[in-house]
Amino acid sequence: MGSAADRVKNPRVSVWLDRRTPSRTRKADQPAGLDRDRITAASLRLLDADGLAKFSMRRLAADLDVTAMSLYWYVDTKDDLLELALDAVFGEIPATPEDADWRDRLRELAGNYRAMLVRHPWVSTLIGSFLNIGPHSMLFSYAVQDVINATGLPLANRTGAMSAVFQFVYGFGSVEGHFVQRTVTAGLSQDEYFQRAMGTIRADPEIKRIMEPSENLMDARGGDTVEEMRERDFVFALDLLIAGIETMCERAARHS
Repeated sequence: MGSAADRVKNPRVSVWLDRRTPSRTRKADQPAGLDRDRITAASLRLLDADGLAKFSMRRLAADLDVTAMSLYWYVDTKDDLLELALDAVFGEIPATPEDADWRDRLRELAGNYRAMLVRHPWVSTLIGSFLNIGPHSMLFSYAVQDVINATGLPLANRTGAMSAVFQFVYGFGSVEGHFVQRTVTAGLSQDEYFQRAMGTIRADPEIKRIMEPSENLMDARGGDTVEEMRERDFVFALDLLIAGIETMCERAARHS
């Protein structure tokens, strides 16, 4: 682990950039079968069950039925575990077929990214906290670059296109994931939670008046359930972004 003074002088950038030789060797009485993969899997399980705020080395050790100090033979800090868990969930995003049309590949990749964010609401906070340079995160990054390269956009515009699509998906999936998490905590279905919220709004005449334009928009969108309404919004927004990419490609071709 190194001393506290060493860590202050040489702050960790990422667990994936750590090339130091471990300062301790494993004791013979350390728990058998304990390794980074098992610790990461347990971390992921606890993060899904309890969220980021309740995650601790002590809770993790109890889940694995080991002492908290045992974990430090495999990782230096809790942040190491969070980085490892973050990379593990990026491994859930499947590869897209390289011979498919870029539009179909983009829709599939964006949809799978969204689904991962919804399954693991704690991920959205960590994405902005770490470098995301683990092997699974990098494979996802390469897949995003590959599909945007296939659009034919000018090279100078491709990072902007990646930002437009995947920052949209990040925001959409993060909000959706936290909403789903709230409904689970409340012990309600998504539709029950939504109806209760809308009932509270409609019971207040002033708030109801302010919300009327929004209700008209939601009615026009259609959909019988919260999930269906959300899906319609996501599909249309993604189609809008794809149409924008197509338009920018056509514009670049006219000026080439």
